[in-house]
Amino acid sequence: MEMLPIFLKLQGRPCLVVGAGTIAAPKIASLLRAGGAVTVVAPEAKPDLAIQAQAGSFLWHQRDFNESDLHGVFLVIAATDQQHVNHRVALAAQAAGILCNSVDDPPDCDFFYPSVVRRGDLQIAISTAGKSPALAQRLRQEIDSLLPEDTGQWLDQLGKTRARMLAAFPLSSGRTEALHLLARRETCAPSDCPVQQTLDRLLDTKEK
Repeated sequence: MEMLPIFLKLQGRPCLVVGAGTIAAPKIASLLRAGGAVTVVAPEAKPDLAIQAQAGSFLWHQRDFNESDLHGVFLVIAATDQQHVNHRVALAAQAAGILCNSVDDPPDCDFFYPSVVRRGDLQIAISTAGKSPALAQRLRQEIDSLLPEDTGQWLDQLGKTRARMLAAFPLSSGRTEALHLLARRETCAPSDCPVQQTLDRLLDTKEK
């Protein structure tokens, strides 16, 4: 099945996680990192997750899942160690038209968690549509070893220069070519980039 690879903006959006154990912990962390407004439903929680809930990182309802927990939710993660509970959550989410990920159960998933390489705002996501998470992890490790650690900082610099160029110069082949030259690390390293230096001088003059 062909799947749509997208990156979702979750800032402030209500997200539900059913489960608060070892399986759920990384899912909760990923939603919080993306700015989601996270609610967790589980009779028990890992001690560190309980501490996070007490600190206000997310809302924890210390009980079993109820279909009413889906009211107003943008997406839900079924992440318990009981397959029948996860399946029940998935069916309820499907009936409510809510996106659901049921951990380790591809047929009940509307979306899959990819294996991700991160360098600041740069994210490279790898998915096998749930067929082989081990392969996705191996590929992530290989890509991770190829990317310099300062790629995120370099991307920040590229983003700032791009914003200045878009504001200072109209669309043209020259502007497009300059942006592509900036993105070639082999000829334009962050610490020594003639193109960046030339553009800085031009932009400084243009903005005065």
